[in-house]
Formats: sequence, C-alpha cells, structure tokens
Amino acid sequence: MLLSELLKGIDVKSQYIDREISDVTDNTKKVSENCAFVCVEGARFDGHKFADEVMKNGAAAVIVSKDLGLKEQVLVENTREAYAIMCKNLFGAECDKLNIIGITGTNGKTTTAFIIKDILEEFNIKSGLIGTVKNMVGDKEFSTELTTPDPYDMHKLFKMMADDDIKYCVMETSSQAFHQMRLAGISFKVGVFTNLTQDHLDYHGTIEEYKRCKKELFKACETAVVNADDEATAFMVEGVSCKVINYGVKNNCEFKASDISLSETKVSYKLNENTTVDFHIPGDFSVYNSLSAIGAVVALGFSTEETVEAISKAKSVKGRLELVETDTPFGVIIDYAHTPDGLEKAINAVRSFTKGKVITLFGCGGDRDKTKRPKMGRMATELSDVVIVTTDNPRTENPDDIIKDILIGTVGSKAEVITITDRSEAISHALKIAESGDTVLLAGKGHELYQVIGTERVHYDEREIIKKALGLL
Repeated sequence: MLLSELLKGIDVKSQYIDREISDVTDNTKKVSENCAFVCVEGARFDGHKFADEVMKNGAAAVIVSKDLGLKEQVLVENTREAYAIMCKNLFGAECDKLNIIGITGTNGKTTTAFIIKDILEEFNIKSGLIGTVKNMVGDKEFSTELTTPDPYDMHKLFKMMADDDIKYCVMETSSQAFHQMRLAGISFKVGVFTNLTQDHLDYHGTIEEYKRCKKELFKACETAVVNADDEATAFMVEGVSCKVINYGVKNNCEFKASDISLSETKVSYKLNENTTVDFHIPGDFSVYNSLSAIGAVVALGFSTEETVEAISKAKSVKGRLELVETDTPFGVIIDYAHTPDGLEKAINAVRSFTKGKVITLFGCGGDRDKTKRPKMGRMATELSDVVIVTTDNPRTENPDDIIKDILIGTVGSKAEVITITDRSEAISHALKIAESGDTVLLAGKGHELYQVIGTERVHYDEREIIKKALGLL
C-alpha cells in the first residue's frame, strides 16, 4: 500500500516521499523491511529516540511529531492518533462497514457486551466481540490481554469480521484506550455508559480526567444509551450531538425497571410497567446491565418485545458471579470485582440470596491505585460476615504491604477478618470454614487465569484451586 493511502484522514504537516509500504508498527521489535514506523511517545518510552535505528533495520518511513531532520520522516500533529488511523487504513477501513456498539464505564462493560452479543445471536445475527475476557469473530475465539486492543490488533479483528460477513461488533472501550487514542477514526452506532466509580487513578491521576476520557465515546457515536441513575451521566452527555436514550430504576427514563425481584439464579422486573423481563444472571446490578443491553439493541433498530424475549435466554459470563459446581452444602462464586463499587455490588448480590454467612475473599493489585485498598477493606467488612484478605496480582509490590493497606479500612469492623497471603491457602481456608447455607465469594480474579508476580504471569485458575482444595482433582 502506498504511504499516501496509509496517511488518508491524517493531517500531515510536512512533505514526504510517497512509496510502497509493507506494514505499520509502533514497536521497534516488529520493524520489517519497507514498513512504516510510528514514533509514539509514552511515559517511559519515546519512539523518536529509535528513528535512526529502525531506518537501519529496514523501515521505509518514520511518522513523527518532532522534526528529526530525516528525509524519510512524515511530520504529524499526534503520532498516537496517526498510528490508529494508519492501522485502520492498512486493513481496509473495514470498521466503517460494521455497526459497532461501544461500551464504557467502570463496572458492567464485559457482562453488557456479552448480553448484547447473546441477544443478537438469538436473532440469528452473527456478531463480533472485543473485550476483557476474549475476542470473538462469530463463534471463533481469540485470547486478549487488553480490554481494548492495540489499534493494529483491533483493525485486524475488524477485517476478519468483515471478511466473515459480520455486520455487528460489540466492544468494551476503556478509558486508557481513549486517552491513548487507540480508537481514533472509529465511528460507533451506539455508545453505552454503565456507571462511573473510582478506578485507574494510578493511570489518570484524577477522577475528572478518568471521566473526560470515557466521555470521548459519546463524541463518536450516533446514539448514547446511558444510566439515568448515575451521577456522571450528565457530564457524559453534556454538549454531545448524538441522540441520548436513558435507562434506570430511580429516575424518569425511556427504559425503566420496577417491581424488581431477586433470586440466586436470576432477576425479574417490569420494564416500563408493562413488560416482564427475566434475566438469568443474579444480583441487583444485573437489572442495570440488562437494561443497558436492551436499550442498546433497541437503539440498533430492533423491537423492545423481541429484545426482551431474547434476553431471557442470555447466558452467564465467565468470572461474573460465576457459580462453581462443587457439590457442597455451601455456594462458591467467582467474580471479577476489583474496585470498591464492584466489590460492593458483588457482595450485595451474594447477600441477596445467601441464607447463611457471606465469606468474602479478595486482594488488591500491586502497582495500581493504592487509595482504593482501604476503601475495599471497609466495603468488604461492612457487608460480609467473614473477610479473608489475600493476594491478587501483586506485581512488583510486596503482597504483605498491599494487605496492610487494605487492613486500614477494616479497623473497628464487626466482621471476622483473616489475613492469609498465599491465595491458594486462603481459598482452602475459606472452603474449610464454610458451612451449610453459606456462600464463599472469591473476588478479583474472575475470568483471569493467571497471577502477575513480579513482572511474570504465572498460571492460576481459581476453579482448579477450588477443586484441589475439595479433593476433586
């Protein structure tokens, strides 16, 4: 592809030599003969410093935001934005052929994405999915490391979807992805806002910046489907030109739930006072997740009646209030809750159907926002009968130091608090002390099949740990 074709849609600030380009990358390790190298500048790495090196290794052009005086350079305003758009052009701008549903928010993105995909499949519509748990092209699955992928990987997925005659793609859109302009050049048919609570402040610095990044979705969508009961919603839709549809429980909105009934297997409610919704994922937050999915699908042009019928057949999502089959007189549930709000919602959901004690096991990630640790400690002990504080992706921090931060929030609590650093030992202890009617909630790992210790990922599947502890493996 000619360099000029790759640069389509980018405001180029300099003259350049148009030539045939074989590939695009921003990774020095992926430089190939006649590729275009984009000099992205980050907090720890500046691609501009490697411009000479990549040219020697075969790059035919370097895309820069600083004038390096190279005859092969192309000067642009923002190389992150340029990289995303060049990746789009490289793969034929196939995203423009898709109806893309973007979902943003602190909690509920993954579940909402899977619900929407399930509904579309009930309509016999093949769809794609991009998100935290996995990426999907129809029924083909691909592993993922980021909630929202690198632009190159993302547009490669879009091309695979288009080649497979897929018309709809549901994707989670993270605040970091918007900040890093990974989504530049993508238009969304529908943008969904779930909720906003504290998360990723280690990256964004302030809640205001976190909100600002999430709002970018609603500047790039045709219709916004937003949570009428969340305080951040007014900010999200202020000044946007797209159509806005609201859903909720407390405030007036187009999709409102009432007469809510909760059980250990599902939630039921009346939609707009006249349509019964049965959604087979437990927890009061499932009301909001199902409402957002219904709103999004209706915004795509499908009827409310057929959407409600389809959502009753939606499947549960791995690592989201996932009930583990143990054949024990107590329940064992795995959930991804890793924020104060997420933990609160998960424990409340478990509490709503637990006849005995709620035993909550959790930890906090290392090298991440430390301010949420005591908040999660307080939340867990206020809502649980027994709390076991342990390890969860300690990364380069000392796990015991992380636990100490969490324990600050447990001071004065009525709950029994136990600390066991080794997560496997902690899970084994939780299962030993559980009695008939209790529920053991393992929070934090969810779908993850690893622990990050130091800088390495070590295989870790809580389902295997549970079975070993119960003598089932």
